[in-house]
Amino acid sequence: MASQLPAFPRTIFTIVEPISLIGGFLGPFIDPDWFIASQLDNPEASTVVPRDDNARLVALQLGNAYGLLFLLGVAVLYTSTELKVVRNYLIALWIADISHVGVTCWLLGYDRTVDVVSWNAVTWGNVGFTAFLCLTRTAYLLGLFGPDSKAVTASKKTA
Repeated sequence: MASQLPAFPRTIFTIVEPISLIGGFLGPFIDPDWFIASQLDNPEASTVVPRDDNARLVALQLGNAYGLLFLLGVAVLYTSTELKVVRNYLIALWIADISHVGVTCWLLGYDRTVDVVSWNAVTWGNVGFTAFLCLTRTAYLLGLFGPDSKAVTASKKTA
């Protein structure tokens, strides 16, 4: 019942995030070698080297996982009639956000993590955008956007 969420988190979780997940799905399918090279490096289009089939498979499976997250998000946020289900879904994503950013920063290393100016688009997605989503989830779960609106229930006409 995402319609009960305050306007800002509702827009982020029901529109912006699903679009970003489609991007995460398409990237490895359009060019798996670029996608693999872009995880920690800042490759120029002319310097992307072909990868082996194992690396391509992992990239394509990651893209598939992004597609699954898109489908789950749409299913939960657009079809659930229980706000508790939506909140639990957002808590699960909040936990995943923390590990996603943490693992990426760990493998980037301290110097590349703090060198924000040199981040490529994939790093901005993995760290910057995911941190934004995590902070938005945190603020929502703490009630900083205000209370959820009340569910509107249909009433039956009586004769």
